[in-house]
Amino acid sequence: MKTFKLEAQPRTDLGKKAAKALRSEGKIPVVLNGGEIVELPYNGTLEAGEKLVEIGNNKGMITTDLVVTNDAVRKLIYTPDIFAIELCYNGKTKMAVLKDLQFDPVKDTVLHIDLLEVNDTKPVIIEVPVQLEGHAEGVKAGGKLSLSMKKLKVKAVYTAIPERLVINVDHLGLGKTMQIGDLHFEGLELVNAKNAVVCAVQLTRAARGAAATAGK
Repeated sequence: MKTFKLEAQPRTDLGKKAAKALRSEGKIPVVLNGGEIVELPYNGTLEAGEKLVEIGNNKGMITTDLVVTNDAVRKLIYTPDIFAIELCYNGKTKMAVLKDLQFDPVKDTVLHIDLLEVNDTKPVIIEVPVQLEGHAEGVKAGGKLSLSMKKLKVKAVYTAIPERLVINVDHLGLGKTMQIGDLHFEGLELVNAKNAVVCAVQLTRAARGAAATAGK
């Protein structure tokens, strides 16, 4: 994955009113999840923006409330590409990936961003764009190639996740489908349903007509 550098500031004034005020200034509230797991009760010191969220079994996770500007994340959000995010705040740098976005249902502006902290040992699940390559046999026979899943869910350490999942369709015949269970990528686990159809070569009228003529 390509790397996107993002500058953020800690956010200590929380709540709906504070979030609304930030948005009116062209800023977006952000939560960085997936931080350090600690034993409870926790006697350590939390930095500005950090808070402790109980996750059960006498353990808690440190999450961080941040704020970024709309301009800073525009090229991160409005793109088909995926990125590893180099997140800079409080004088430190952490790696993260985009976990979730909340949009205003009317204005379509970004209301909130969830990021997930990552490292080179812990696998994460992220959606990766699909790219078809080759010339399917079924297309040569008059069929039409269709892509049903533009992104697939991949589980791996973030450093092993590619920008695209390239799928060769040369041997995909007329009326045939390619499912998740048919695919394999070294070092990656596909977590979609095995029988989910990724792409297919659909029969067209011309192909049906040609097949009928050939059968006479």
